[in-house]
Amino acid sequence: MPSDPIILAFDTSAAHCAAALLRGDQIIASRVEPMSRGQAERLMPMLEEVLAGKGHSWKDLSAIGVGIGPGNFTGIRISVSAARGLALGLGVPAVGISGFEALAETMQQGLPAIRAPRGQVYISLPNQGRVLIEQEEAESLSPLILNDDPDAQVRAIARLAGKRWQTTSTPPAPLYVRPADAAPSKDTPPVLLDG
Repeated sequence: MPSDPIILAFDTSAAHCAAALLRGDQIIASRVEPMSRGQAERLMPMLEEVLAGKGHSWKDLSAIGVGIGPGNFTGIRISVSAARGLALGLGVPAVGISGFEALAETMQQGLPAIRAPRGQVYISLPNQGRVLIEQEEAESLSPLILNDDPDAQVRAIARLAGKRWQTTSTPPAPLYVRPADAAPSKDTPPVLLDG
């Protein structure tokens, strides 16, 4: 294994599949593929391509970095479950990085804001925690740093994971700010018969 730690980071919390490879403190590869569907099928092949493109394999990894949201519910679950499975299978730590942390890493000033549907954004406020509000309302509070660059975001996830992997002891978990849009079925369940 090389002496510099190698971190593979990825994110599918929005309409993309993104990956970055960090060796030591340098990003040596990154890739972003815009997609509104298909992240579950594309993620693992993309990660293998990023690794192979730089002459690395799964066994070379020191840690996994993953975007934990907020964002698309299904996308977050795809990345977090992949990271947890890879960490378990490879015997390496997985480091969860929120979109807020990644944005703060890429910019110096402003309020990190993550785009949400219907003209809203997710933000983190000192006295209220993480909230979902109208973008106009958020802009009235502070200039916003919006997550419009998935490549910069996944690179930030890799850099932050590179700083934290040796001290992380808990597996990544999804960061949800609002409840799921899905509602339980209103249909009457079938009657179960005892045999």
